Amino acid sequence: WGCAYRSLQTIHSWFELNGYACKETPTHMDIQQCLVNIGDKPTSIIGSKEWIGSVEVGYVLNELLGVECRSFLVKSGPDVSKKAREIANHFDTHGTPIMMGGGNLAFTIIGVDWNEGTGECKFLILDPHYIGSEDIGIIQKTKVSMGGYKAYPCGWRSASTFSKSSFYQFCLPSRPSCL
Repeated sequence: WGCAYRSLQTIHSWFELNGYACKETPTHMDIQQCLVNIGDKPTSIIGSKEWIGSVEVGYVLNELLGVECRSFLVKSGPDVSKKAREIANHFDTHGTPIMMGGGNLAFTIIGVDWNEGTGECKFLILDPHYIGSEDIGIIQKTKVSMGGYKAYPCGWRSASTFSKSSFYQFCLPSRPSCL
């Protein structure tokens, strides 16, 4: 539970570590309170295990950090590869992590390897379902059970590894232009 919240926290920490934010990374409850404060969610969300998605991630980043977010939707996991150029451009232009949510899972994209000539691509995923130790050997080199599947907590994945039966919504935060 809470993968979109953890993806949001990862993105927020990117802004902190890169000098764009002075505020500490919000807790799950801080995120829920923010959504209530802006009128997106009822007060019953506070303290609950209600899921959020990429739209809410964008709302919270905008409210807490003043960050503008772009979003787009793809019809299925394999269709993610059709957005590789756009994702690569995002990393070239902004460099911020991307939240990707679909079905009952969320992921954080922290890089893309896209071959413009062949169209082949892979996405560097920091998986918010991983809740194990901070052992880099495990994180990068060991497939572990997470959210009903086995994967590397941080590793390259092709679009074919994402669900064919779920649509995916993306939140692409912009780096502030004022700094």
